[in-house]
Amino acid sequence: MRRRLIQSTLAVVLVVIAVFGVSLVIVETRTISASAQERVDLEALRLASIVDSRILGDEQISAEILEDQVTDERYALVEIPGRDPIEIGTKPSGRVIQSKEARGEEGETVTVEEPRSSVTREVGRTFLIIGAVALLAVIAAVLLAVRQANRLASPLTDLAETAERLGSGDPRPRHKRYGVPELDRVADVLDSSAERIARMLTAERRLAADASHQLRTPLTALSMRLEEITLTDDPDTVKEEATIALGQVERLTDVVQRLLTNSRDPRTGSAVTFDLDEVINQQLAEWRPAYRSAGRAIVSSGKRHLQAVGTPGAVAQVLAALIENSLMHGGGTVALRTRVTGNQAVVEVTDEGEGVPAELGARIFERAISGQNSTGIGLAVARDLAEADGGRLEMLQAQPPVFGLFLSRTPKKRASAGQEPEQTVR
Repeated sequence: MRRRLIQSTLAVVLVVIAVFGVSLVIVETRTISASAQERVDLEALRLASIVDSRILGDEQISAEILEDQVTDERYALVEIPGRDPIEIGTKPSGRVIQSKEARGEEGETVTVEEPRSSVTREVGRTFLIIGAVALLAVIAAVLLAVRQANRLASPLTDLAETAERLGSGDPRPRHKRYGVPELDRVADVLDSSAERIARMLTAERRLAADASHQLRTPLTALSMRLEEITLTDDPDTVKEEATIALGQVERLTDVVQRLLTNSRDPRTGSAVTFDLDEVINQQLAEWRPAYRSAGRAIVSSGKRHLQAVGTPGAVAQVLAALIENSLMHGGGTVALRTRVTGNQAVVEVTDEGEGVPAELGARIFERAISGQNSTGIGLAVARDLAEADGGRLEMLQAQPPVFGLFLSRTPKKRASAGQEPEQTVR
């Protein structure tokens, strides 16, 4: 590109020099020739006037006397009636510039000649001046073309490298501008594309990490159910376990759907009114075998028959994340307590462990933040799922740990007034 820009600029300059330079040379040559002709004509008239004055004054007229009146390199011929012609100077050979015949009042005639070589020398000097100016113009044009080519080609090279980096998976925007509006517009578009690609890659990596974390425990529970089916010959047990396994498959499908929805738009929810007890009981049934294997217990207590607004699958995933967190990092019995505050239903999950270290504090919900070398994804995903349906997940107490899931509540209509008693389910 640099070469083409330089060549095109140089071609334009050469065409301009050719058009105007040739015209200028022709005009200057004619002007110099006309000026030389005019000079010899004036010389002849001046010499004729001198001869007239000497004739009228009856003074002597000779070549020696008139020699000083003729410029060097010029030749003059004075013809006086009744006298011999008078020659002044040396008659030039070759091409000459001859004046018009100047006639005096006494009948004398004067003719002046000048070698054309003087005109040729003057035309040559003019050629040199025009050529020098043209050369300077060409040099200036080349320098300007090189500067302009660098100004345009270097940004294009940078933009090509940026596009190549985007194609190779490096979406970092460069935020570099070049002072050329069109190129800056291309740079803006590439930077915007880089930011979008970076967001897409981040979302994909986040989805993969979330899916790996969220599906790990349900798949483990499902494999345990299938193992129990293979180890029993009782048809009723097989049917019961298969029914539970099918329910777990449906919840796995819901987990995947929720993760895909959140990866596209974290604020897109599909909230409905649901029975909170059903979700809690389903989680208790799913996690009891794991807690039993660990020699621990999981219980629920608090207000019953609460209606909450949200997505049952998302609420189940949030509770599963809290229960798994207590299993992995907590100790003793894990308790799920339900209560009402204002127009919200609250599910608290607590255990008897040491709790959250003081140095973590509120950062416990940040990704990759964990106190015991875990992935640090579970609580972050749980918080995103809770917020997607208009709820929120908070750490109410660090030691012992108490996490609260706040959901909007819809009062349940009953046939008779009164409060439902609190129950404990083991």
